[in-house]
Amino acid sequence: MKKALALAVSLLLMVTVIAACGSNGSNGEGAANNGAANEGAATNNAGGEQAEAKKIALVLPEKIGVNKFFVLMDEGFKKAGEEFGAEVKTIESTDPAAFEQNLRATVAEDYDLIITATFQAVDALNKVAAENPDKPFAIIDTIVDLPNVRSVQFREHEAAYLMGALAGLSTKTNTVGAVVAMDAPLLKKYTYGFEQGLKSTNPEAEFLVNYVGSFTDPVKGKELALLQQSKGADFIAGMAAVGDNGVFEAAKEKGFYTSGQDTDRTGEDPEHIVLSQLKGTDTVAYETVKAFMEDNFEYGAAEYGLKEDGVGLTFVTRESESPLSPFIGQENVDKVKAIAEDIKSGKIVVELPAS
Repeated sequence: MKKALALAVSLLLMVTVIAACGSNGSNGEGAANNGAANEGAATNNAGGEQAEAKKIALVLPEKIGVNKFFVLMDEGFKKAGEEFGAEVKTIESTDPAAFEQNLRATVAEDYDLIITATFQAVDALNKVAAENPDKPFAIIDTIVDLPNVRSVQFREHEAAYLMGALAGLSTKTNTVGAVVAMDAPLLKKYTYGFEQGLKSTNPEAEFLVNYVGSFTDPVKGKELALLQQSKGADFIAGMAAVGDNGVFEAAKEKGFYTSGQDTDRTGEDPEHIVLSQLKGTDTVAYETVKAFMEDNFEYGAAEYGLKEDGVGLTFVTRESESPLSPFIGQENVDKVKAIAEDIKSGKIVVELPAS
């Protein structure tokens, strides 16, 4: 009995030792695998450190406020940052001196790409970009001719042509107007394009133009719209940025028809705001960030027009959630859709104003 018990104990000890040896081998292999995984993680971490998020700044020459041009641009900029993993920051400026300081600050903070916009930014960007030739810059809505700047322009005159053509077909008084922010080269693309379109469909129509003197004065915008309405204008295009809000107020009070800019603003008052000239500042900001993050960023000038869907007109090139106004009418819209196709194909060439 004692011999049998001793034998059983010996066998049990042998099984335990064998199991322990097998367990140690398995743990050793697991440790080796874990070590390889940790090494891979370390490599990934190291790679992550080497490829840490690029920093991109959008430095604006003024406050965004209710200016749809900048609101849209900021939205596209932030959307691209989120989608492509860039660290993005929008910096607003109070005046030209503050804008230049903000540009210099982003250079000092070593942002990988600095984007700005409009002719208001040209003077400061010319200085700062020239002083920092190794730093990439981009400007939206105008041209800065430097080797380290990407400039993106819009062919606003093409969309303005469509609006003018539609206004010419729709007016009942044969008098239409435009309330414009400033008498500046960029904005002449709007008025000149509009007038070409107007005359193409209604050579006898009278075109009234008045300038607000700034981009941020709805009171003056309203005053000028009322003046044009008193002269018989039944359609008055808003081309005055924040000043358009004053034009809209006047339209509601006096019962004439008007249009917005950059985004579809017809939903704010479909009875009176019957069109909007569209400008894809969100698309351009988004594409600029995307190109930079995907290493497709190119310096020099680029343009977005009707063909590239960079500009357009509600109901003609893009549908609207608002109902089409009887003042405009589907028959007139269809005629202008055909004009849009002729511009895209090159059959109609919208002229630029003489510089």
